[in-house]
Amino acid sequence: MNRIRSFAVECISNSNILSFRSTFLKSKTSNILIDKKMVQTLTVEELRKRSVQAQELIEKLQKQIEQIKLQTTPAHMSEKVKSLQKENEQLRTEVEKLKKELETAESQRPNQPAASVAAAPAKKTEVKPQPAKQAEQKPKEAKPAAEAKPKQEAKKAPVVEGEIDFSKLDVRVGKIVKVDKHPDADSLYVEQIDLGEGKLRNVVSGLVKHVPIEQMQNRMVLVLCNLKPSKLRGVLSEGMVMCASTPEKVEILAPPAGAQPGDRITCEGYTGEPAAECNPKNNIFGLVAPDLKTDDNLNATYKGVIWNVAGKGPVTTASLKSVPIK
Repeated sequence: MNRIRSFAVECISNSNILSFRSTFLKSKTSNILIDKKMVQTLTVEELRKRSVQAQELIEKLQKQIEQIKLQTTPAHMSEKVKSLQKENEQLRTEVEKLKKELETAESQRPNQPAASVAAAPAKKTEVKPQPAKQAEQKPKEAKPAAEAKPKQEAKKAPVVEGEIDFSKLDVRVGKIVKVDKHPDADSLYVEQIDLGEGKLRNVVSGLVKHVPIEQMQNRMVLVLCNLKPSKLRGVLSEGMVMCASTPEKVEILAPPAGAQPGDRITCEGYTGEPAAECNPKNNIFGLVAPDLKTDDNLNATYKGVIWNVAGKGPVTTASLKSVPIK
């Protein structure tokens, strides 16, 4: 009976152990299955990202391979070889030149000390007579310097006689017969003006921005006729059209009604013959210009005296009062 009891106890215990093991294994297998699912979900997302990155890398590599193929074509390689050959030839020639220069320099080195030794005493012997030579040269150079001074003073002598005033300006009435724009300057007109001389004068004026070309044609104007001719952007100008001028506006002076080409402009109290030429040396126009202005009645004046055409009337401007005339 005791044996039967012990056997029964063993069977019961064994059955308990087996049931425990079965439950443990079931729990473990369920955990393993859950872990496998998690691994599968994670690897799919990572694989997707990695597949995108791999595709980008593949495209970059394909582009690089195509560039390498282009660079390694026979034509491209032959061009590189030719350029390298030319560079090598240039380097060879430069190296040969440098070798020759080194050879000549080395061949001249042994002679240099001897030349320097021979030159040293020669310098000592030549130093002694120098003071005497300098003393002889001083009086010779002093004479021409004294003679040159009066020549320079003669050049500065004034050319114009008498007082410089409005009478030295040769201002005359003119008529613009033809006008064109300057071929090389957008702001300049080139006018052909009748001044009663039997020929037309060429005058260049910077009036494009202030006066339309239609208003220039056949217009009566005043011209400074004894201004030194000069080229403006390659075109010769033989006078200057007189204008009332401000930085913002410019108006051409108008002669009185009935004035004819060639009529001279005068100012009462300033009589005399005009200068042969107004140029930078005598500076006639530069001295007279500060006193050339319009007055409050739109008359052109010099020191307050009105410009006139004898027997015909004053010179006027359209609207600019008390402004310089240029």
